[in-house]
Amino acid sequence: MPPPYAFYTSAAGWLGKSGGPSHYRRSGPLQNAKITLERRPTSGRRPDAQQLRIDILQEELRPRESRDADQKWMISLIQGQFGSEEVRRAIGDAISLEDVNNLLTCICNEPLKYRNRAVAVLSYHRHIRLGHVAAFLGVTHSSVDDWVRRFTQHGCDSLLPVRRGCCRPNDKTYRDAVFEILHAPPSAHGFNRTTWRLQDIHSTMRQRGLPIAQSSIRKIIKDAGYRYRKARKVLTSTDPNYEEKLKEITRTLQSLGPKEKFFSIDEYGPFAIRIKGGRSLVPMGHPRTIPQRQRSKGTLIITAALELSTNQITHFYSSAKNTAEMLKMLHRLVDQYADQECMYLSWDAASWHASKAFYASVREINNAKGKGPQVRLVPLPSCAQFLNVIESVFSGMARAIIHNSNFSSPEAAREMIDKYFATRNEEFSKHPKRAGQKIWGDERVPSEFSASHNCKDPKYR
Repeated sequence: MPPPYAFYTSAAGWLGKSGGPSHYRRSGPLQNAKITLERRPTSGRRPDAQQLRIDILQEELRPRESRDADQKWMISLIQGQFGSEEVRRAIGDAISLEDVNNLLTCICNEPLKYRNRAVAVLSYHRHIRLGHVAAFLGVTHSSVDDWVRRFTQHGCDSLLPVRRGCCRPNDKTYRDAVFEILHAPPSAHGFNRTTWRLQDIHSTMRQRGLPIAQSSIRKIIKDAGYRYRKARKVLTSTDPNYEEKLKEITRTLQSLGPKEKFFSIDEYGPFAIRIKGGRSLVPMGHPRTIPQRQRSKGTLIITAALELSTNQITHFYSSAKNTAEMLKMLHRLVDQYADQECMYLSWDAASWHASKAFYASVREINNAKGKGPQVRLVPLPSCAQFLNVIESVFSGMARAIIHNSNFSSPEAAREMIDKYFATRNEEFSKHPKRAGQKIWGDERVPSEFSASHNCKDPKYR
C-alpha cells in the first residue's frame, strides 16, 4: 500500500515522499478536471525528472470548456453556423484550410455516416474529449478514435465518400451498348430465352469489354422510360367498316328524341347452376374450397335488353340462343314500348341476330302503320362485344348474384336474378338517369356507350 499522503495521476504515477528528494502534497479536491500540484521547494536543489513530469501534466490538464459548451459548439457545427475561418480560429492550425472546407461541405451535404466522421474530426481538434464526442454523436468511443486515426494517417480521402470520375449510366457508350443488346433477341447472344433479364444483359456487356453493375443497367433502362410489364390482352374488332358503324351508333344516340328508345340487346350464358368460386370473408387459416368436379343442377340463359335513355332492363329466360328467342324479344319490346315512335336495336354480329326471318319480322312491323313504333337496326361492328353496353350490366349482375353462389336449383337462381333486375329498374324509375355514370357500384364500367370501354368481363362470361 502507498503511504496515505501519496496520490496517483495517469501521467505521473504514484508520487510521495519516497518518490524523490523533494516533498509533494495534494492541495484541494479536483474541480472541473483542474489539478493543482504544489511543490515544497528545497533550497539549493535543481528540479529533478519528477518535477518535469509534473510540469508537463499541468500543461496537458490546462482548463477547458465545460461539457455543455462543447455540446453547443458541436450543435452549431452540424447546423452550419460556422464558416471555415471561424472553425480555423477554434481548432488552430492543426488542420489545413482545404481539409476544413472539405469537412464542412461533408457536414452540410453528405449522409449521416459521413457527417458524423467530419464532426468527430473537427471536435477532436478543438480539444473536446472523445467520450463527449461519442456520446453526442451516438457512436462508440472506438469509432471516434478510429476516424481520428484514419484522418491523421490518410487525410480526408479515408473518411469522405469516394467521388468517381465516370458515371456509367450517363456514359453514351454504355447506354448505346445496353439498348443495342436489348434490341436483339436473347437467342442472338447465346441465351435460350425469349425475354431479357438483367443478369443476361450484365453478362453480355462484360463479354463486350464494357463491365457495368446491374444497378446501372437498371438505371439506364428506367431513365429511358422502359418498364417490365406483363402484356395485357385486349379485344379488337376485325370489321372493315368499324369506324362507319361506330359513328352511326354515336350519331343515333346524340340525336335520340323524347319518343325514341335505344336498346342494347344480348344473352348471358348458358351458365351451370353449381357452386361458384370467388372472393369471400373467411377466418384466418380456413380458406374456402369448392369441388373441382361437380354435377350441374341445371343451366340458364338470360336474354335481356337495356334501354339506354331510362336505364330499364327487359329480360326473360331462354332455352337456346336462336332466331326464335330474338323474335320473342322483338315483339316483347314492341308491346312494352307501344307508345314510342321509333326503337333502335343494337347488338353484336351473332348469326341469329341477323337472320332472314328476323329481318322479315322487322319489315312486317314497320309496314303495319299505326300499330306500334318503327324498328331500326343499328348493329355493332363484328367482334366488338366489348362495345355492347348491356355487357356491363351482366357483369355487375354476375358479381352480385352468380359470383360465390351455391343455388339449390335453377328456380332459386332465377328468383335472385329477377329480384336484382327488378330492384335495379325500380331504382332508376324513382331516380331517372340515362345509362352512364355509376350504376350500383357493381358493374364493370358505366353503362354508357363509349369506344374506349371494355364492357365484357372475361372473368364471369
